[in-house]
Amino acid sequence: MGSTVLSLRIDGELLDRLKGHAAKRGMSVQDYVARTLVRDDFDERFKSAVEETERFYGAA
Repeated sequence: MGSTVLSLRIDGELLDRLKGHAAKRGMSVQDYVARTLVRDDFDERFKSAVEETERFYGAA
């Protein structure tokens, strides 16, 4: 899988908070943001799969 560049413009306060969160985990800001996006994407796909399964089998 290749990679692509994504540029974001964020304010200083948000960047400072992101730096703090990343530092607590020993990560760079870029890695922290990417991991957060991947996790959120997984959560959304998982939720979708659960809803589809419930529709197929009927909710309990």
